Amino acid sequence: MVNLKAKPFYLNDQQICWVEQSIKSMSLEEKLGQLFVIMTYLPGVDESGIKNELDTWHQGGLRWQRKTADETYEQNRLYQKHSRIPLLIAANCDTGGAECVPDGTYVATAAQAAAGADPVTAYHIGLTSARESGSIGANWLFNPVCDIYLNWRNTIVNTRSFGENPDTVLDMARAYIRGVRDSGFSMACTAKHFPGDGTEERDQHLVMGCNDLNAEDWENSFGKVYRGLIEDGIESIMVGHICQPALSRKFLPGIRDEEILPATLSPELLIGMLRGELGFNGLIVTDATQMIGFNAVMPRQKALPAAIAAGCDMLLFTNDTAEDMAYLRAGVENGIITSERLDEALMRILGLKARLGLNEGYNYPAPEIREKYIGCAEHLLFRKEAADRCITLVKDTQELLPIDPVGKRIFLVYEHNIPNSRAYQGDKTKDLLKEELEAVGFAVDICPTFYDLEVENGVSFHNFLTMMDKGSREAFKSKYDLVLLVLNFTGYAQTNEVRITWSTDHSIDQPWYLAEVPTVAISLNLTNHLIDVPQAKTFINAYGSKQENIHAAVEKMIGKSTFTGKAEDNVFCDRWETRL
Repeated sequence: MVNLKAKPFYLNDQQICWVEQSIKSMSLEEKLGQLFVIMTYLPGVDESGIKNELDTWHQGGLRWQRKTADETYEQNRLYQKHSRIPLLIAANCDTGGAECVPDGTYVATAAQAAAGADPVTAYHIGLTSARESGSIGANWLFNPVCDIYLNWRNTIVNTRSFGENPDTVLDMARAYIRGVRDSGFSMACTAKHFPGDGTEERDQHLVMGCNDLNAEDWENSFGKVYRGLIEDGIESIMVGHICQPALSRKFLPGIRDEEILPATLSPELLIGMLRGELGFNGLIVTDATQMIGFNAVMPRQKALPAAIAAGCDMLLFTNDTAEDMAYLRAGVENGIITSERLDEALMRILGLKARLGLNEGYNYPAPEIREKYIGCAEHLLFRKEAADRCITLVKDTQELLPIDPVGKRIFLVYEHNIPNSRAYQGDKTKDLLKEELEAVGFAVDICPTFYDLEVENGVSFHNFLTMMDKGSREAFKSKYDLVLLVLNFTGYAQTNEVRITWSTDHSIDQPWYLAEVPTVAISLNLTNHLIDVPQAKTFINAYGSKQENIHAAVEKMIGKSTFTGKAEDNVFCDRWETRL
């Protein structure tokens, strides 16, 4: 059975008694409910709906859709009020509190933190995340991300990873956790996504991921990170829908290719490697079970009980909750989930709750705590400091910087994701860029985009013709002193790899101007855009589209501030010409 006195639980006899008695008091339906972290879709704050949900499903954990801080605070309070067994309320905070609630604070991405070298930014992300999520009732962070950015094509972990060096990833993950520990909130952390993302370019939201390192290389990279965090006492580990063939073959010699499964369904990876060789005693939770990496490998009816049987303790999200509960019930009835395995999972779930003090009832944070932390001046200062510390000059082989803005006219080319909704009315980041550039003395003309022309003029072939018209080269060179190409591409779960997408073909925004007028390229998110604009001889990674990031990038471009961020080798995308 589970040793709840050992790391990471450290429970006393009274807490262990609460865990054991709580399990004994549960019906089978209540036990199965504890295995789920359910995403609430209830609109607004509906106390009767919340009570009915808890009385029906008895879930062990909760995640929520984005609501205001006030709504989320009250919603989470009511969930705890009406839950017989206090809930693990989870938040996903890669960059700060902004991922919890719209009014929370974005501090920085993991890639940005790593560029700053000093772990202080990672510490500030963890501190802000815990304060802001804790103040609205969360007690479990699905962080830090411990993936290693080994493949430059991988845009899922490009900004979410602390980089390509395992030692840096471990140091930054530890700094994030220190921030959480120093927040004043009782908060569990989660290392993710075991056995590790970042070795290939595919997205487990869309396909079963594959960490294809050999066993020795895995041990020296991802193994080093997980061993370190387990030794430190990380409370939970999120398992990805990612296979690791070398480790599967290590524990199961002779396993056939068609038998290799993602870690969420692989006993050899969870019980053999994670529990056995790595010695992890804490809670194992799956990544989201809506992902194709989970659902495409076997029918959901089999996959859900198989995940618990393989060693997962909790399942993240439901599809049809009644149906998913029935699948688990059938798994118990047909022996896929043994009573011993079920009780083991429950021991860890309730053990984590006791570790957080939930056995004594939930001491919900006072409203003034929320008002103190959400979007506070100190957290906003962290964002400003991170921008100044981490923004990176990747290259300036034409020795263009710094640029004196006086008397200079810029042609501003702003590229972003293809709009996927008719609600699109333009991207305000472009206006923010123009304001920041004009504030330091540049004159700015904005290059049109096909999307914006369609919004302004309606659907018309003339919009395409306008985008095709580049005009005279000599006139362009006479008019503009500088082109500023700004790239702001984000996204996941729609395509396996995000690349630059120009607004239409053969258009004025495409980089024909690189050889005509001095050009500075700036990325506001992904760090690997040199693969698509290798001829850009001055390239800056600004890591974010917040005003602080844009302001700091402009200040550094004109020499009022020094570039101190450091680029890893992956930014050059394994190409010689990107370095020129």
